[in-house]
Amino acid sequence: MFKILDVITIGSATRDVFLKSEGVELRRHSDSPSGEEQCFPLGAKIPIKELVFSTGGGATNAAVTFSRQGLKTGCVGVVGNDFNGKEVMKELKREKVKPFLTVNKNELTAYSVILVHPNAERTILSYRGEGQYLEVEKIPWNKLKAKWFFLNSLSGRLELLEKVFEHITTRNFKIVFNPGGKELAFGLEKLKPYLAEVDIFSINKEEGISLLGIPSNSNTEEISKGLDKIVKGITVLTLGPEGALVSDKKSTYRVTMPDSPRVERTGAGDAFVSGFVSQFILSGDIIKSIQFASANASSVVAQYGPKTGILKKDDWGPWPLVEVKVI
Repeated sequence: MFKILDVITIGSATRDVFLKSEGVELRRHSDSPSGEEQCFPLGAKIPIKELVFSTGGGATNAAVTFSRQGLKTGCVGVVGNDFNGKEVMKELKREKVKPFLTVNKNELTAYSVILVHPNAERTILSYRGEGQYLEVEKIPWNKLKAKWFFLNSLSGRLELLEKVFEHITTRNFKIVFNPGGKELAFGLEKLKPYLAEVDIFSINKEEGISLLGIPSNSNTEEISKGLDKIVKGITVLTLGPEGALVSDKKSTYRVTMPDSPRVERTGAGDAFVSGFVSQFILSGDIIKSIQFASANASSVVAQYGPKTGILKKDDWGPWPLVEVKVI
């Protein structure tokens, strides 16, 4: 009989390389979606000051948080039959995460080149590779037994979303849903039946506005209330450096991220959400869960890569307990 785990993550798995150079210029540009661009001269050879290899992807990042908090953890994803795929597999095993990874022999593992600016912002060049092709029929469903399931980006595969929810809800497991852009692109009407089954739902402010179809200048309380109406359980609205808003339908909690050192912010969102979920599984205490989520995210952005700074059990390090306000 296969033993039940505490949590299984399902989603993306990647290999990442972080490049930092002082030869990259930051320019404001009105046509840029973010308003700013990293620029370097065409044909130039630009020295790299720091080079760091890591593994990434929302499913593997969250799995490491859960495992380091002492939870029995599994991870479902897909990699290619290459060096990078083997590195993803080896790191999960080092972190005591049970890998349920599909290996596709005909493709390369998803790969990201992350250009880090000295101000800690970054631009990501992403090759999705086999991260896009998590096929329903190749997942060992009979082995996927856990009290909680953490769903990350499923690369917009509706048939996979349907199968995952069917597998979880018919067995009364609990669901955390932290969707990617391709899942959100399904639109509110198509996602409503799934959100009505979700125990913890997390998206950022911009995603919340887009999903609800409300004005772009809507305040965070309006977004949170809108999500409360369609999500069965707790909603976590992340606000980047400004913190987060968490609602359990009884109370709404606001937290501001502590003023801490930032090297680069890849994986901060994964660290916050998985940190919140890990402590909620362990204690059921929302305020403690928010405090640990903030500490976990603050620790991650203080180092290169999405996993290096993930906190271990009972080690909140130098990160202070942030104030959580009920609004």
